[in-house]
Amino acid sequence: MTPAHAAPVGGVLWNRAYQWLALSAGLGVVLMLFRYIFGLGAATGLNDGYPFGIWIAFDVVTGTALGCGGYAVAILVYVLNKGQYHPLVRPAVLAAALGYSLAGFSIFLDVGRYWEIWKIPLYFWHWNLNSALLEVALCIMAYTGVLWVEMAPPILETWRESSQPMLRRIGERALPVINKIMVPILALGMLLPTMHQSSLGTVMVLAAGKVHPLWQTPLLPLLFLLSVVGMGYAAVVFESTLSSWLLGRRFETAMLARLGVVMSWLICAFLAVRFADLALRGKLSIAFGGGWMAVWFWFETALFAGAAFMAQRRSTRSDPGALFRTAMLMLLAGALYRFDVYIVAFNPGPSWSYFPAIPEIFITIGVVSVEIMAFIFFIRRFPILTPDTRKGSIQS
Repeated sequence: MTPAHAAPVGGVLWNRAYQWLALSAGLGVVLMLFRYIFGLGAATGLNDGYPFGIWIAFDVVTGTALGCGGYAVAILVYVLNKGQYHPLVRPAVLAAALGYSLAGFSIFLDVGRYWEIWKIPLYFWHWNLNSALLEVALCIMAYTGVLWVEMAPPILETWRESSQPMLRRIGERALPVINKIMVPILALGMLLPTMHQSSLGTVMVLAAGKVHPLWQTPLLPLLFLLSVVGMGYAAVVFESTLSSWLLGRRFETAMLARLGVVMSWLICAFLAVRFADLALRGKLSIAFGGGWMAVWFWFETALFAGAAFMAQRRSTRSDPGALFRTAMLMLLAGALYRFDVYIVAFNPGPSWSYFPAIPEIFITIGVVSVEIMAFIFFIRRFPILTPDTRKGSIQS
């Protein structure tokens, strides 16, 4: 039998909202074909000065951060032994698996010679062991595989109860094997995101003076790691609250409120490290010197501080709407920080400029639409969410 702690949501899949998502995804596929036929130059605003655009800054750097809910919740459940958060594990891991898979796919869109990517994990004798990008590539590939292994139990549980003999046989034989190897898989699930999320910061440390002094620091790996854990908890609060609202489920307010408090302390740690670093390096005065970069810096800071303040308020903890707004504020703050480091604060020289082309924007929207469609499909067809929080029948 499927474990009592999770059950498929069920309901109509192909409803009007799903159809609009499919239309958006279809448009993205058409524009992807345009990109592959006519090349990056015709489909993007990328150039030799700006090799990273929104497919990297959003789909990969920000997308994987938004997908770190599984990593963040796993720290609570498996490292800190906070078992009360266990109902949040499966939806968080599902969101992470989808986010990382589509981030990996976005790299195929972004690089010129995408047909060579398969060589990265296999041609180890050509590895540049001093390359931060190599570590990011290998860790993201490995972690995507780890996430889908973590997602295997709900799929195999469903197959084990299937009326099709082949699926039932696979579920019965594979599920015990997956359960036996889950401990080392979970350990890898702790290690790999820690490595590559910090290395995403290392990549821009290597850009040196091309990144504005308000963002360029040797502590970028630590700042990226601190902010990504906070974003992971915010993503869990966002996903849980939104799914409860859309699917007519009872809000997990008490559990999410505790997550919000953890998130707020992580934000405070991030801001403390960032301001201390700027002060010690003598760069804090730049933030008071005016100009657009100072405006972006203080806007970021206001978003982070606002999220931390809201999460600490007692009234927020009892209000699902306030928790949702707090999570959105934190996600926006973390996303903006990454965008600023990779694009806004990056200046390769006076002769270069970048703004995403229309195909870039709509392909990104299409990728996000596919992720949402896949998430809805999985929660309706597989035991991801806890059934005891359901109010009643699910509206289509």
